[in-house]
Amino acid sequence: MKTPAALLLATPLLWAAAPAPVITPAELSATVKVIASDAYQGRAPGTAGETKTIDYLVGRFRALGLQPGGPGGQWTQVVPMIHNIAGTPATLKVEVGSASLPIATGSDIAPATTRATDRVTIQNAPMVFVGYGVSAPERGWDDFKGVDLHGKIAVFLVNDPDYEAQPGEPVAGKFGGQAMTYYGRWTYKYEEAARQGAIGALIVHEDGPAGYGWNVAGNTVGGTYALPPAAGAPAPVALQAWISHDFATRLFAKAGLDLAQLKVKARSADFRPVPLDGAHFSIDMPVQSTRIESHNVLAKIPGKTHPGETVLYGAHWDAYGVGAPDAQGRTIRPGANDDGLGVAGVLALAKAFKAGPQPDRSIVFGLWTAEERGLLGSEYYAQNPVYPIARTVGALTIDILQTAGPARDVVLIGAGQDSLEKDLAEAAAKQGRTVTPDAKPERGLFYRADHFSLAKRGVPTLLLMGAGGGADLVTGGREAGDKWVSDYTAHCYHQTCDTWSADWDLRGAAQDVGLFYTIGRRLADSREWPVWNKGSEFAATREKTASERQ
Repeated sequence: MKTPAALLLATPLLWAAAPAPVITPAELSATVKVIASDAYQGRAPGTAGETKTIDYLVGRFRALGLQPGGPGGQWTQVVPMIHNIAGTPATLKVEVGSASLPIATGSDIAPATTRATDRVTIQNAPMVFVGYGVSAPERGWDDFKGVDLHGKIAVFLVNDPDYEAQPGEPVAGKFGGQAMTYYGRWTYKYEEAARQGAIGALIVHEDGPAGYGWNVAGNTVGGTYALPPAAGAPAPVALQAWISHDFATRLFAKAGLDLAQLKVKARSADFRPVPLDGAHFSIDMPVQSTRIESHNVLAKIPGKTHPGETVLYGAHWDAYGVGAPDAQGRTIRPGANDDGLGVAGVLALAKAFKAGPQPDRSIVFGLWTAEERGLLGSEYYAQNPVYPIARTVGALTIDILQTAGPARDVVLIGAGQDSLEKDLAEAAAKQGRTVTPDAKPERGLFYRADHFSLAKRGVPTLLLMGAGGGADLVTGGREAGDKWVSDYTAHCYHQTCDTWSADWDLRGAAQDVGLFYTIGRRLADSREWPVWNKGSEFAATREKTASERQ
């Protein structure tokens, strides 16, 4: 008699006593030392640095004895992209009535476009404040109220309508409280502006709601990358940009509005778009636009009994390439931790699985391109999956690992989403560790890594992200873990100083990679199908394909 599918979905994993292979700090460090070296030029998509990176990664997988995992038996999946580099605007002005408001690129605005065009020209476009710019009928929320935005510039707040809600406000908790939803992400806001017909979208930057400083939001190193619009999708806005909070405050004041007061009003479901009376935006900006082909790298270990079911490991190979020199004259942003360490972790996992018994299910290792440009490589894979989404058991992603030594816990990003977090807790317990939820879910880290491209198609996910919250370090405790996170994000995240160091203590990183081996091995050798928790926004999507997993 066959076990009912419902029981297979609900049964917890049975953890065998066999120990996981040892993942060593030395092997992680050795990989990063190579791919974060100057020879790789910051691993930007579509550059000579990409060519060198892809050759290295394919060579590593081949040497480990894995099989090509891409379409047609290839090692790579071609990812077509639009690559735009914005030039210095010939015109950039904001006029309010008869007065011109000074605005400077770099300090006030970071203008960009993802359209395939050689020029962005907008003349005297009216400006409209759309609050948080959320259209969420399932939550009874619509910030647009049918207002026509065609030919207009939409001005958004970052994060969700309940980010700053006070206890007792009707909106409190409607969008996850301090835990950001996808509606809070900049990617969603630009997409929604296009759906609403706006010609441009400006997002008001604030460190807390964004989860990072202006040094990140205003960073235009290497330009913008985008996937070509899918058939039937609206064209992207002609202009997308962050604007500084200081500039936004001055702009609203010039228009006779108080930004702080409007932020409060935007927390109400009754909010309606507010025209910035007399305010018009103009820009004439040259764009160097090219079509490029980048690549995802895919390798696999076929399953011996259920090869059509897949456990997917992932990390992104790209970083920020070459840009303006820093104070020390360095121009390469090498992405040693973000995400060189993730790549090292995936390669270590491939080595460990290849050295062990053949798994019952297939294991696929995906190294994605253009994560830093909007999760583009993993999104392209999710749109064009090599392995059926419905029969992808889970997606386990590594994006940044802490380099400050062993920890008593592992930080969980996206707590409360799916059953894999219970598996994480069991695997951590085998190491004598605990699981701590991300202390700052308002940063929306769950929506900012490659696993999200699979999650929104219904695949249960786990994310290891060392910068997600300070770990409880064996030496120094939580205080030391928090200091590591704050120092890294404030100074080296996406910057030239994200370099390999012989002084890294990767014992904690190796512990975390070992957790992913234990979880993946159990998934690969079981008949279990992880499930989304009740109330997750991804549960309904997964349920639609339930029959394909029976």
